[in-house]
Amino acid sequence: MNRVAQVLAVLEALTLITIGVLESFFYRTPELYPIFLIEPDDYDAVALWTRNVGVYNMLMGAAIIVGVVLVHRAQVAAGRAIVLTISAMHLVLGVSLVVTAPELWLSAIFEFGLALAVILAIVLGERRSVGRGEPQVART
Repeated sequence: MNRVAQVLAVLEALTLITIGVLESFFYRTPELYPIFLIEPDDYDAVALWTRNVGVYNMLMGAAIIVGVVLVHRAQVAAGRAIVLTISAMHLVLGVSLVVTAPELWLSAIFEFGLALAVILAIVLGERRSVGRGEPQVART
């Protein structure tokens, strides 16, 4: 994984962890209404959902960090697989969000946009290095 892909992956991870914290602990904050569209009358009804989704996002962010660490520990194939899998999941989730809740289009763009950037940076970076005849790292 090239440096651009790694930086984007860490940015995606930090974004997921931040959003996860907001979802789990601050979903009742009125200033976050534009992100979550949760009305005060619905706080109790969505508490279980928001906390669960928040933890899910924090764990996905942590997994991306593990993937990047693996890349740095010479486990490139394993690290890349983790990062690509989670990014692909968030690409699909972002598209699903904009289709099912068009009013959350901005949240959807952040979700799938960053994930798409990570995927493209990995795929295009690998193609570029192969095209230049650079030796490939053993993929274990």
